[in-house]
Amino acid sequence: MQEAVTDFRGALRRLYFGQTTAARSWRIGLLMFDVVTILYFVLSATLPQLEGYPRLDWAIGFILLIDYGFRLTIALRPFKAAFDSTAIADLIVILSLFAEALIENLGFLRVIRMLRLLRSYHVVKDLRETFSWFKEREEIINSAMNLLVFVFMVSAVVYVIEAQLNPDINSYMDALYFTVTTLTTTGYGDITMTDTMGRAITIIIMVFGVALFLRLIQTIFRPSKVKYACPDCGLNRHDNDAVHCKHCGNTLHIPTEGEWQ
Repeated sequence: MQEAVTDFRGALRRLYFGQTTAARSWRIGLLMFDVVTILYFVLSATLPQLEGYPRLDWAIGFILLIDYGFRLTIALRPFKAAFDSTAIADLIVILSLFAEALIENLGFLRVIRMLRLLRSYHVVKDLRETFSWFKEREEIINSAMNLLVFVFMVSAVVYVIEAQLNPDINSYMDALYFTVTTLTTTGYGDITMTDTMGRAITIIIMVFGVALFLRLIQTIFRPSKVKYACPDCGLNRHDNDAVHCKHCGNTLHIPTEGEWQ
């Protein structure tokens, strides 16, 4: 029995961490499933037309529960892994999907699932190795994802806290609208925060949200650089066609794919 459990864990670890074609296909499949479910969660939270499909929610919850169990099984310290922030977020999402059968809609919790997207080292590594466009635009994609995760997560917090206190926020879409108008400093004034907690959230949106937005703009319009650490001075960003380090003048040997601009 113990040998069978060990073999099962070994097979799972090869799927989640191996470098075979089957393992990479498995992880890319999980990534695609995450993307689809995240889109579904966000759309179902903002569009009333997508509400009322409990069987689909249960099917997604069942798949997530299996993935959650597999990840705990392959962990070297399962108990510690269960208290990891990502694992806790996954468990909350799973419970919210099944809890809708008994409790009033907890759909806002699904947005937490966005934290999983592009956060796995192995998935990011596979994306870099498999898709050249991701490798070339990795910094822009990461900045955009950070901003999107922040917007949807803060909108969820606004909805949870203000839905019972603020008569202007009646749905997740209202919370998302408030977050975006505050982040972009548009501030139409049709939705305002009158309580202390709401004003504190508004300050967080303006301070951190604007910083993430500026970071995204910077990565989009900043000239493209190659990451390569100079062996002498350590400067790790150089022009695409750099032959010498601008800081110390050392000759660089930056690996290329043989493509000329």
